Amino acid sequence: MQKKLLKTKEKNIYLYAFLQTVPVLLGYIFLGIAFGIMLQDAGYNYIWAFCSSLFIYAGSMQFVLVTLLSGAQSLFHTFIMTLFINGRHIFYGLSFLEKYSKMGKAYPYMVLSLTDETYSVLCNLKVPEGMDEKKLSFLISFFDHLYWITGSVIGAVIGQLITINTKGIDFSMTALFVVIVVNQWMENKNHLSALIGFLVALLSLFLFGPDKFLLPALFFIVLLLVIFHNRIEPVKSGNGEEAAS
Repeated sequence: MQKKLLKTKEKNIYLYAFLQTVPVLLGYIFLGIAFGIMLQDAGYNYIWAFCSSLFIYAGSMQFVLVTLLSGAQSLFHTFIMTLFINGRHIFYGLSFLEKYSKMGKAYPYMVLSLTDETYSVLCNLKVPEGMDEKKLSFLISFFDHLYWITGSVIGAVIGQLITINTKGIDFSMTALFVVIVVNQWMENKNHLSALIGFLVALLSLFLFGPDKFLLPALFFIVLLLVIFHNRIEPVKSGNGEEAAS
């Protein structure tokens, strides 16, 4: 009887983890396919798609990586680009330090697999009574990672087997960010961070040109967000209400 109960609980936790990640599945599969096709078009086959998605696992940076590989950029340039594009994960990690430190042997993998979407799912996760939160968190992270790898490999195989015009496919990540920005704009009353990003990017494009504007734009955006962080995220009073700024 106990064995049956244990098996039922095991099935339930896998099913529950999967259901939490369905929205991520729908996004990652198609974005992964777009990345895989781009990578194949740049001359890198499905093995590269698998390895990059397994070890790098940074959607936006992987799209940029295709351009960096094609343009034979220096290691320093690649390092700086990666730092600015994925530096936000540092802040995600800080908020999960206590939680992840209790994950035992799974700790390194949990750090690797913390993406924007996984972070969002884990932050809003409601653990049913009697379910192992650590295992549930691991499964959610693992499933999301698996979706991205699967999509990337499928895309690379499609790109190898079918000759298609890939012009414009790299816009898929841009489209994703546009949707995220619109969603954030509608949900938040404070639009300062979005305005900073837009104006600094526009000014950098004017000053440095389309080939060199990204690094200075990212640098000054991060700098201004740090300077104005109190205005972007108002300090909350003891009763949970926002204090006057």
